[in-house]
Amino acid sequence: MADLFDTPAPKHQPLAELLRPRTLDEVVGQRHLLGPGKPLRLAIKSGRPHSMILWGPPGVGKTTLARLMANNFDADFVAISAVFSGVKEIREAVNRAELSRQQGGRATILFVDEVHRFNKAQQDAFLPFVESGVVTFIGATTENPSFEVNSALLSRAAVYVLNSLSTAEMEELVERARTHAFPDLDVSAEARERLIGWADGDARRLLNVLDTLHTAAGVAGTSQIDADFVESTLAQNLRRFDKGGDAFYDQISALHKSVRGSNPDAALYWLARMFDGGADPLYLARRLVRMASEDIGLADPRALRITLDACEVYERLGSPEGELALAEAAVYLACAAKSNAVYKAYNEARAFIAKDVSRPVPVHLRNAPTKLMKQLGYGKAYRYAHDEPNAYAAGEDYLPEGMPAVGWYRPTDRGLEAKIAEKLAYLKGLDRSAREAEDQ
Repeated sequence: MADLFDTPAPKHQPLAELLRPRTLDEVVGQRHLLGPGKPLRLAIKSGRPHSMILWGPPGVGKTTLARLMANNFDADFVAISAVFSGVKEIREAVNRAELSRQQGGRATILFVDEVHRFNKAQQDAFLPFVESGVVTFIGATTENPSFEVNSALLSRAAVYVLNSLSTAEMEELVERARTHAFPDLDVSAEARERLIGWADGDARRLLNVLDTLHTAAGVAGTSQIDADFVESTLAQNLRRFDKGGDAFYDQISALHKSVRGSNPDAALYWLARMFDGGADPLYLARRLVRMASEDIGLADPRALRITLDACEVYERLGSPEGELALAEAAVYLACAAKSNAVYKAYNEARAFIAKDVSRPVPVHLRNAPTKLMKQLGYGKAYRYAHDEPNAYAAGEDYLPEGMPAVGWYRPTDRGLEAKIAEKLAYLKGLDRSAREAEDQ
């Protein structure tokens, strides 16, 4: 069993490769798929390979599981990466699979890492060979396959969702590394906590940094790894964060929902998480402006101004000072009275207009800058509101003639909108009185 592009094994094998599981029972994590009676274990034990997509964050075992399946199915394992491969490499892999089947009757598992990076045409290239059984396709992706894998390929593959490793599972990996590779290394509890937080559920990242620490400890002539040693060895604490990936949009969603749910602590948590992960603060600022319009609206119009001010402060100060202004805006939005009445009204108006005919502007509302237009009656009988009692032209119509009555804007009873609701009810009363007077 070998990859498509075999290279000589390095003299120093990386810890992640050295500890790569050789059996299903050695796999750390993914108990929801690999535990007794769970779907992926049953599928592997059945001896009947099937095409699948393994979807999960980096370092959770996607490549390992594909290799274990090839072992269990006694199949050739051909691996390609969508980052470095194209249709040419796909054809080479398929040719190899066809040759293996013709000469030895062996099945081939074609493992495509980062399959989401292939475009539609490249993904389509797999279809005839998956259909004919020349290869069993296993794609690995960190992105949602519903969006990143074309429907034709997705319909021919089962999707298994892999999760980040838990703290306990990461602790197990640290112990395994000490037992099998670095028995002389003494890692303090604080150092373990720091390492596991830094790895952020990514097993490969954890093992790679343990490898680095072991080398650094050797250079320093020590076997004691404490929190200070970890800090001095690691140049920067970077959380796993793909600015174009699912984790990014999941955290944005969590921030928005926390604000909408009026939980300032949760809003601060997700905002800080995104700052920590490297999100563009100005992008987050724009999202906060959206929240002010969508979820607070006219219940507290100050929210929009405060958020725009926070954006301006950030533009002037930058990071990290300007981040405090964005945090202040997020807390204010979370604590503010909530209303999506304008948001809903706008969407209803857009939906109506999309389906409706193009209705003419009523003649009395038209502009009349020329003599001809005035002769045609444009603007005639228009009532100037400021000349009317209460600065309101009671009974006046502003919608196109023949248009059904609408009531898109329905203010809530929260914040300023409670006063707006009272005002609108009063004006509607004036309209009713004016129309009753006309009917008499």
